[in-house]
Amino acid sequence: MKRIFLLMIFVFYSQLNFAEEEVKELPPLDPAYMASHGMVLMEKGSSIYVSNLTSYAKPNNVQLLYKLETKDLALLQTVRDGRLTTIKTSKFNLQRLMRGEKMTITADVFNGHFKQGGMLVYKDMPLTFSKLLYVRELNELKESNKRQEYDVINLKKSYKIFVHRIQQAPSFAHILHIDVEAGCLAKFNTSSAVPKETELQYKFLNCGTMKPMYFETEAFK
Repeated sequence: MKRIFLLMIFVFYSQLNFAEEEVKELPPLDPAYMASHGMVLMEKGSSIYVSNLTSYAKPNNVQLLYKLETKDLALLQTVRDGRLTTIKTSKFNLQRLMRGEKMTITADVFNGHFKQGGMLVYKDMPLTFSKLLYVRELNELKESNKRQEYDVINLKKSYKIFVHRIQQAPSFAHILHIDVEAGCLAKFNTSSAVPKETELQYKFLNCGTMKPMYFETEAFK
């Protein structure tokens, strides 16, 4: 009995040491990602999602999608009522989110784009980034072409979020939520490398109940 007890202690501490070694193996954070980051807020039902305002250059050369942990009904209503809701965060290293950390960040919330005359709604609001849903660094990008490809994020039940894989310029960012009722293609051809949003929505028309969440072309010209 004593041997079994000692063996259990040995295994327990071995696992702790192994876990500590795994943490130590993470490379140091790249200081180039330390900045005040622009992001867009999106809602579906009672959930709020946040996506990095992606571009080709650091510190924003990453597609990132998180779920926020919030019970603030006023914020949810703001996102629901607005055509576009963006935030400008306090300074932090974006790689912490790229690694999947759960963290609370203060941010200014704007109705509209904060760089394009958006109206400040909330100042220094604490936002808890609770769950990493998607991350993709913009490296080894495909050449710009008419063949579009989406990554699919599986949520509960048949709910899915489709995220367009940004190509080399010219390209576009596109995120939409679908309650999939039928087979839905994640790869298809369009009339141009940067089609109109209405053409993209038509491609998903027969998938199920669709909610467009975000579409952007200016940053990828």
